[in-house]
Parts: sequence; C-alpha cells; structure tokens
Amino acid sequence: MQIFNKRSKFDYELTGGGVEAGISLLGVEAKSVREGRVDISQSSVRILNGEAYLVNANIPASGIQKYNATRSRKLLLHRKEILSLVTKMKQKKLQIVPVRVYNKGRLIKLYLELGKAKRKFEKKEAIKRKDIQRDIEKEFREKGS
Repeated sequence: MQIFNKRSKFDYELTGGGVEAGISLLGVEAKSVREGRVDISQSSVRILNGEAYLVNANIPASGIQKYNATRSRKLLLHRKEILSLVTKMKQKKLQIVPVRVYNKGRLIKLYLELGKAKRKFEKKEAIKRKDIQRDIEKEFREKGS
C-alpha cells in the first residue's frame, strides 16, 4: 500500500534526498491508512520544540464521535535526523514536504523530502513544457504508424 502526494511535485522543487519517518496514530487511524483513506496533499511538516509534527493530514476515521481528521500527528524521527533537517531548512530556505505514505510490514511510514516552493510562473512554465513534450510524442507516434 502506497499513497503518493501528487501535489508535492507540482508545488515544490524537491531536492532528492529524503528521510523515512514513523507516524504516531490512533488505532482507528491506522486502520484507515491500511485501507488507503489518507490525504496528504494539503499537509506539511513543522518542527516544534525539537519534535516533528505532521500538520493538516486528513485521515478520516469511522466510528468515532468528536474526531478531528486533520489533527497534528507526531512523527517518529531520531534527534540527529531532525537536527539535520532543520539545519538544511535554514541554510537553503527549504521546506519539509511529505511525499508518500506506505507500510513496512505492520508499521506505517511517511517519506519526507526537502523542497523549495515553486512560484506561480514556474508552475505555468512546467505545464507548458509538459504540453509541448506531449505534442512532440503524439507527432512521433502518428508518423510511426
């Protein structure tokens, strides 16, 4: 089971090096994640008091009243990993982006990467490049057949 954050590649220019983190979840949330009901497209990672938190990830749980689906969840990382992420963030002005959620055996993991937010005109240029590339490939396919 893997759930990707498709918005991450569109909204951020990812650096490549990533970190695997565990997530502290309730039992019903873990069940929802295993069933594939997770949305991390609007989520982000914050570092508060030397601890990493996943903010605004939508994990709906059924059967619970007064449940906040977008609550902050603690990420399980070693202190050295958090320290290296924070220093890279401050030096290069990057953000920690959750890229995908997956399970490793019975454990649920979150893959994090550092990325720089794209501006609006950069997003438009990327869309134009994709359209041009698609047109070129279409012409080659038509000539080949």
